[in-house]
Amino acid sequence: MVGRRGTMRTVAEKMRETCNKLFSRKTQNDVSDGHPSNIETAAQMDNIQHLSSPSSCLEAAREHVHHVETVIERAHHGGGWLLSGIICINILILGCALVSGSAFNSVAITAVHRQIFLIILLLLTMLWMLFYTAVTSRGDQAVVFRDSHAGPVWLRAGLVLFGILSLLMDIFKIATYVGYLHCDSPVKVAFPVVQAVFLFVQTYFLWIHAKDCVQLHTNFTRCGLTLTLSTNLVVWMAAVTEESLHQTEIPELYVNVSHKMYRASYGDKKCKCNHSACDTFKEAFYYLYPFNIEYSLFASAMAYIMWKNVGRLVEDHSHHHAKFRPQEVCFGTFMGILMVVAGLVTFIIYEVDILKEDTVSRNRALLIHFIMNIVIVSLMSLFTVIGCIVYRLDHREHVSEKNPTRSLDVGLLVGASMGQFIISYFSIVAMVATGAQGYLNALNLSWAVLTVLQLGLQNYFIIEGLNREPFHMMQEAALHTNAHALRKKSSYYLSSSNDKLSWKRRVLKEVCAFLLLANVILWIMPAFGARPQFDHTVEIRFYKFTMWAAIVNIGLPFGIFYRMHSVASLFEVYLIS
Repeated sequence: MVGRRGTMRTVAEKMRETCNKLFSRKTQNDVSDGHPSNIETAAQMDNIQHLSSPSSCLEAAREHVHHVETVIERAHHGGGWLLSGIICINILILGCALVSGSAFNSVAITAVHRQIFLIILLLLTMLWMLFYTAVTSRGDQAVVFRDSHAGPVWLRAGLVLFGILSLLMDIFKIATYVGYLHCDSPVKVAFPVVQAVFLFVQTYFLWIHAKDCVQLHTNFTRCGLTLTLSTNLVVWMAAVTEESLHQTEIPELYVNVSHKMYRASYGDKKCKCNHSACDTFKEAFYYLYPFNIEYSLFASAMAYIMWKNVGRLVEDHSHHHAKFRPQEVCFGTFMGILMVVAGLVTFIIYEVDILKEDTVSRNRALLIHFIMNIVIVSLMSLFTVIGCIVYRLDHREHVSEKNPTRSLDVGLLVGASMGQFIISYFSIVAMVATGAQGYLNALNLSWAVLTVLQLGLQNYFIIEGLNREPFHMMQEAALHTNAHALRKKSSYYLSSSNDKLSWKRRVLKEVCAFLLLANVILWIMPAFGARPQFDHTVEIRFYKFTMWAAIVNIGLPFGIFYRMHSVASLFEVYLIS
């Protein structure tokens, strides 16, 4: 909307200038009693006769602006938006049904049926991407505007990194399923092959075109982008389901639950692999699932921004690029690295001890894990409170400009945090209802309460930071307000402000650096297999296994994504602070 308003303001200003010029020419001609010297001048004089007063010219400008606004709104709410939304919803619902059916009914709907559906989606999406790259984007006036806020280089670099690791996962899958070709469906080999090609095509497409505000083939482009969005989300649902079922182990107190519902989706027990490396590849590609999950979510977010930017008119102004200078922060980075190292050590201890049969080792693993998480979220809450206090002392204006990227960041941040909120509140209810007896239950309750507090504080800190004007833009604006008086000093002020940070900027950057690294370790632990929700059985006894497994397997993927999305948002806040 800001781009459209800026464009309409520009149109109105140009028409007002034209009216003023025409009137000035008419007055001069009346005084000098001159005559047109050529056809162009005669045409101008003929136009002047239709403009009897400045008010009529301004009225014509208003009518033109209103017409432009009407045309833009009609294009914005055209049939392409509705059709693309219908396509997205139908693909998502059908994909959700197939993914759920293949997970809980391995007879009527198998993993092969789900993979066939995914192969079709991947092929259709690749065909559209190739068409967009070869035809649509190369048309005349196809990409006149580019959204400077969309697809920053660090986000695209993260997409490439996760894409490479996802490609490695597909290679391990191919090597695994080749060993089952003699007794299993070849579709299980075809799917990772097609997905590997899709990774190449989509990563290239988003790297090149993530900022496009395309003005050609708009309806077809909208449908193609929602196809891309829904395809990535269905791939994400399938990966989350497979990884969750692989990590979910039925406790001994519920041995009567059907094991067919909760098992990994590779290979039947009757089908034996014909090479010895199958087990190694199986374990390897399941450790790479978190990267594939994050890749699909990154790609979905970028496709959504492109969909919002179709037909959008963006103001033609340069985007200020803040520089990333690691030497600007010391304490926050040191504390964050310390938390990451300590978290990795305790995570390894947890993974080793929790697999042991004796109760003492398992309880020790849970004790260490709970204490480490309590320390991390407590320090994060403390740092966040400090950052919020600095915001109250800060006089930066809130950003008035609206853009789809920031709106999506805020929406994903709040929406994804709901997953961790759900798990924490269900744990709190179970602990309080059972009395929280014993040190493990008390630690679990403390962890859940502190997590709720930390999530709320961090959401406020990030959203407030994303909606503040960048410091460097505030400095430039202050200089330009009195540019004549400060012309000689402006270069000194700008250079000194870049070399030496104010205390408020330094504190905010320290807070962002620590929170960023702390969120990294809180992403690593659950993403790579830490499941205290199933290893500590109080919630299982309280809610029963089936219900608690559904709560965790739905909420935890969103909680994992929340941590990774927080890392990206905190990096953005760091840059503009």
